[in-house]
Amino acid sequence: MGKISSYRDLKVWQLAIDISVASYEVTKNLPREEMYGLTSQIRRSSASVAANIAEGYGRENKGSFVQFLRIAQGSLKELETHLIIAGRVGLIHSTILSELLKQCDENGKMLGALIRTVQRKKVDEQVRG
Repeated sequence: MGKISSYRDLKVWQLAIDISVASYEVTKNLPREEMYGLTSQIRRSSASVAANIAEGYGRENKGSFVQFLRIAQGSLKELETHLIIAGRVGLIHSTILSELLKQCDENGKMLGALIRTVQRKKVDEQVRG
């Protein structure tokens, strides 16, 4: 793994961006009457995942970073819920939905692992300090 010098180097952020781009693509095909409903909710929650990772990283404080990573997890679960609803009402094809949910699951696991890593480093520093 290379040196992390920016949130843009984080694989978890990169995948969140990919999911957001895919979410924007899939919502292009939703009916116009969903513009202020599911389309807006899917786009907003998908963008929020990557944005919270970046914002937390930018705080340069491990406690704040963990807090924003947890907010990103919440946004990811919100996105999954909106996608599932869109799938159940027939707005998103099941194959596309399945792939997006698979990516969300992977991103969620990555977020959880990053939270544990950051928390461990914080504790290690407190013990040494």
